Amino acid sequence: MRTPSLLRSPRGRGAAWAALLAVVTVCAGDAVARSYPFGPRTRSVNDLGNQFVPFHAHLWDLLHGKADGGLLLNWQSGYGSSFLPDLGTYLTSPFALLVGVFPRDRVDLAVYVVTLVKTGAAAASMTWLLTALRRGRGREWAAAVLGASYALCGWSVIEAVYNPMWLDGLIALPLLCLAGEWARTGRRPVLGTLLVTLAWVSNFYTAYMATLGAALVLGVRLLLEDGTSRERVRGLARAVRTVLLGIGLAAPVLLPVFLGTRHAYPGWTREFAPAAWPDAAARLLPATYGFFSPALFLGTGSLLLACALAFHRGVPRAERWVWPGLVALVALSLQWGPTHLLWHAFATPNGSPFRQTFVLSGLVVIAAWTAVARGWPDRRALLGGGGVLVLIAAGAAPSDLVTRWTYPLFAAGLVAALCALALVRGGRFAVLAVALLVGAQAGQAAATTAYADRQRLKQLDDYAPWGERQRLEADAVARADGWPRYRTDPGREQSTANDPLTVGGQGGAYYSSHTPDVTTRTFLALGGGWTSRGRALQSLDNPVTDAVFSVGARVHVPRDPHQVWNRPDDRPVTVTRQDVPPLVTVRAAGSGSPGWVRSPFRNQEKLLGARVYTLPATALRSAEGAPATDRNARAYAVEPGAYTLSASCPAGSRVFLWAPDLFGTALLGTTGDPQDVRGDLPARRAGIQPLGAGAGRITVSLRVERAGTLPHDAVGCLDPGRLASAVAGLKRTGAVRVTVSGSGVHAELPPHARGIAVLAAPRIAGWSCDGRPAGSYLGLVAAPLAGDRTSVDCAFRPPGLRAGSAVGAAALAGLLAVAFTPAVLNRVRGRRGRVRV
Repeated sequence: MRTPSLLRSPRGRGAAWAALLAVVTVCAGDAVARSYPFGPRTRSVNDLGNQFVPFHAHLWDLLHGKADGGLLLNWQSGYGSSFLPDLGTYLTSPFALLVGVFPRDRVDLAVYVVTLVKTGAAAASMTWLLTALRRGRGREWAAAVLGASYALCGWSVIEAVYNPMWLDGLIALPLLCLAGEWARTGRRPVLGTLLVTLAWVSNFYTAYMATLGAALVLGVRLLLEDGTSRERVRGLARAVRTVLLGIGLAAPVLLPVFLGTRHAYPGWTREFAPAAWPDAAARLLPATYGFFSPALFLGTGSLLLACALAFHRGVPRAERWVWPGLVALVALSLQWGPTHLLWHAFATPNGSPFRQTFVLSGLVVIAAWTAVARGWPDRRALLGGGGVLVLIAAGAAPSDLVTRWTYPLFAAGLVAALCALALVRGGRFAVLAVALLVGAQAGQAAATTAYADRQRLKQLDDYAPWGERQRLEADAVARADGWPRYRTDPGREQSTANDPLTVGGQGGAYYSSHTPDVTTRTFLALGGGWTSRGRALQSLDNPVTDAVFSVGARVHVPRDPHQVWNRPDDRPVTVTRQDVPPLVTVRAAGSGSPGWVRSPFRNQEKLLGARVYTLPATALRSAEGAPATDRNARAYAVEPGAYTLSASCPAGSRVFLWAPDLFGTALLGTTGDPQDVRGDLPARRAGIQPLGAGAGRITVSLRVERAGTLPHDAVGCLDPGRLASAVAGLKRTGAVRVTVSGSGVHAELPPHARGIAVLAAPRIAGWSCDGRPAGSYLGLVAAPLAGDRTSVDCAFRPPGLRAGSAVGAAALAGLLAVAFTPAVLNRVRGRRGRVRV
């Protein structure tokens, strides 16, 4: 078999070696940390386990035809949510499709492999870019080491590794710079445009930052390279055209994503705070970690070359000063509020505030290559660069982020890099020089990866990979499934905030950057719980809301033993079933009075259409018997300690506790297994908690672990008989047959149906029924019935899809014009020439 022509070229081999070095180094660091899949420690921290792995599991279901829903509508989350914005945010990278070749129960491994492949692709892309900017014949191996150092930068192995869609931005930066270089020289206009489209479709967020970085690189290239002012202007115009057409082609994904963020619940906002300069300097060094400082680590060899550029007399003076100057300006822009907002699309992120750091890493690597491409730096340049680097390292000394491994690793890397560059300049021991430079880069990056793996587990939430718990839960969901006759909810005892995507079913839990505002506020009014300040919704574990949302089966699993705060729980996996109305019900015209009241129990009744709760007066006393003080006219104030809440319920009642701001446990009576209540407003909100059967005078034993509040009307006494009567009435007038698809619902109604057809799904933007925008029935999708209607059709189209498709079509027409206009003009000129002859 012949070796592919790409790999036979020095550039191709260099890109391949860079990818291999990056992948092997990341694996080595994870193996040292004994992180999954090389050891028992999970790598699913923060949103990786809570969002990205579940969304990739849902992508697996879509690829294999096993998902409830399609590309437009996701029936498995939030009782019906828009999927295209989530797809465009988390899953439109072409590498994400790799999950489809793995078994469903190895989705964690699939995501890890996708992460490795993206890291390798970033290394290869940067290596290719470097040799495109300046060929550097005979020094392609140095470009490979620098390309690997870029892919192994601190931002990549510390932050993006658990936000895998960000790695598409790491790939996008060199690709966009390459597209800019082609635009500058008037080459490959179609391919350059498609690279822009690929970058923006894969992950628009980091593509925006990469586009800004590529614009800076293009500006420097236009300034430094030979050419007239006219040629520079034409090159800039071609670049602008390339970007506009590329983004236009991506519009069918981008516009729904943008509007999805506009319709999302606001979540958390915070002010930007720059990092202390010693901390920023420390993050340039190996084996450091800090959530609120930029992950600037790059490898001592790359930093040495970048610092040596200003002292390298073999490089033209303009290049010696412009590239380091650009690096310095971008570094300063990370710390200044206005430019911070510019980098982050004018919105301070909820999490890490330095997400643009990879752009700075890319610029440093380009500066380092500039110091090598024209010739190896001499002793003067190496001493000058080493001196600058030592000063930066000394400036990091006051930082608490420096560890006992930082300076030894830095010193070893600096010595190895200096020796390697001295050897290679002398023309001898080239193999030893390569080994020293590669070894220093790989060793420092592997150590930084391992250290970050350990620190993330200490500082961030973490989640277990797929195991026996998830298998048992998925099996229970599959056995109970009756969709679309009724929903099967995986339950509130969740492993992640997106359990329905992981184990199946059609649940209420949902966590996304696009969690709709209307869904959050509807769940809030009904007594739902949340985390992440309203972006991560929990299931509504309540028979009234189950009736409203047609949840006919609910799975109950033991508390997740992986979460350290959970007490041991040896309960078996069980399924509770309930007689519920169909997915589409018919309500009387004029019912569903607009607006919610304060009590979630009363709001549930409004949506159900019947009075089913008794709300008794309550009394709260401390363990010593003293009455609790009031925080305000509606709630008690509670402090850490034991309390007793007393009330009176009618015979045959089921008792529920509404304590959204209580963090602790609750137990009906004095014996039994207490229920966990996890409220801590505004970040966490506890949902209504079922406590069991109660009649007459009841007491609820509370153990409070954090200061908070408890509503005066915290107890709801549910009458099961009244609930059964209300459900029977809704079934009698509800749809006789419901069919669902990935873009809508069709319901066949009983004869002579009158009033309002209500679909048990949040009325998020995009719903229409019978060709008209859908109405809202207390937050649910609704359509008025007129005449002798026997059916109702509701369709869902994400906002922005039609406009985005129109923009995409226009951009495609523009790209075709760019592709074929030169050929047409050449043919016309040829004909005119023949006529003259």
